[in-house]
Amino acid sequence: MFVGHLPEDAKEETVREWFSEFGTVRSVRIASDVFSGKCRGFGFVEMEGHEARAAIAGLNGKTLGGKSLKVQFEDARSAGKKRRR
Repeated sequence: MFVGHLPEDAKEETVREWFSEFGTVRSVRIASDVFSGKCRGFGFVEMEGHEARAAIAGLNGKTLGGKSLKVQFEDARSAGKKRRR
């Protein structure tokens, strides 16, 4: 899943805690700035399908760290690539 609008101080452990409320979290990857090490505002979380849907329903739009999270299904390998029709 793609997770956007993460706070600047977001850490993988914190994001894992948020999502583990809805099921088993396989992995968390937070995009961070190369120089400062701070969160760039987005990341990816891997969970089972039904647990991921519950996490999306529970966290999408929820205000955490002063920002309204954006949580949706997204394949990390295709992120940033344009889709062909």
